[in-house]
Amino acid sequence: MSQTLNEQTIALVKATVPALEAHGLDIVHEMYGRMFQNPDIRDLFNQSHHGDAGSQPRALTGAILAYASNIDNLGALAPAVERIAQKHVGLQILPEHYPHVAEALLGAIKAVLGDAATDEILAAWGEAYWFLANILIAREKRVYEEQKGAEGGWNGWREFRVERVVRESSVIRSFILRPADGGPVIRHKAGQYLTFWFEIPGHPPVKRNYSISDAANGETYRISVKREPMGLASGWLHDHVTEGTILKVAPPAGEFFLAEHPERPAVLLSGGVGLTPMVAMLETIASRHPQLPTWYIHGTHDRETHAMRDHVRAVAAKGSAIKVVDFHQTPLAGEVAGQDYDYPGIVTDEWLIANTPVGEADYYICGPRPFLRAAVSALSLAGVEAGRIHYEFFGPADELLAA
Repeated sequence: MSQTLNEQTIALVKATVPALEAHGLDIVHEMYGRMFQNPDIRDLFNQSHHGDAGSQPRALTGAILAYASNIDNLGALAPAVERIAQKHVGLQILPEHYPHVAEALLGAIKAVLGDAATDEILAAWGEAYWFLANILIAREKRVYEEQKGAEGGWNGWREFRVERVVRESSVIRSFILRPADGGPVIRHKAGQYLTFWFEIPGHPPVKRNYSISDAANGETYRISVKREPMGLASGWLHDHVTEGTILKVAPPAGEFFLAEHPERPAVLLSGGVGLTPMVAMLETIASRHPQLPTWYIHGTHDRETHAMRDHVRAVAAKGSAIKVVDFHQTPLAGEVAGQDYDYPGIVTDEWLIANTPVGEADYYICGPRPFLRAAVSALSLAGVEAGRIHYEFFGPADELLAA
């Protein structure tokens, strides 16, 4: 990102950092309250991440604070900007939506900070907002153009028919999706996700992202969804979506994906349903890079929750340098070590460091936040450069990793 903001704007925005640290979450709640008065804007968002207990307000608060703190060093925010742009593309955010956000943000700053939010400060934040917004708009425009121009590409919401439903474990089902128009689909990058627009009776439109859990084939996509306690979308998918159901789907997006031409060994590390992008990566490695030294390491509760175990081992057998290691946190009575799983308990920091090539590998990590935090911290402390640690988490980034 180039630096073109004037020095006065930079100084004024940085001067608001203490106020943002003290009142940022209140500002964000006020902002969303204003935005969501417009149903068209409200329906753009995943509402499960909002509300008093939602993670999105905390995520945006952190993002605003990071932007203000780094306003004089915007290059540090480039990875975050790419992640935001990819999420926006999945949700079909367009240039005409940005003025609504600007109005709500500036109004919220004024409402919460009162007289401390002078006209000069509001003008500085307006300039800073539009500087970043224009970067995002430009990047999103390029992504939309790439999606439209790709073989099998499209923009907006395309109808897909559920071709098959597969029970993968006691809590995870896979859904194989084929375009209702019979055409091809974009060959996604292994690790990317699809965004869905669900029309669930009795609810406003529901938006959800689900990782694609198979390698690109140009014809179909597979998603593998865990039934979450109190999960509106996942419960509806498990209970009501059957073969033949039509779903509205946006094109593949996301900045977390396997390198096109891997140059280093790969460690695919997942916990629970975090295996979904890893299976896509494993299938891709087995078919396109079978000589690549690869570790597929997965942790789950037990045999009943262990999704795709046989499939993963069959895929791994196609590659001469792929090693699969499974951890069961609490093996069930009757489970056999070496047959149902490899190790009892969880993937420990010590095991990970001792049994994977920390000096040379690329690490791809996906799973619950505590799992992710522990793994990234352990690898960082072991000397793995940040550029070799790639991670995906489900939901917004509401915490900065200690690493």
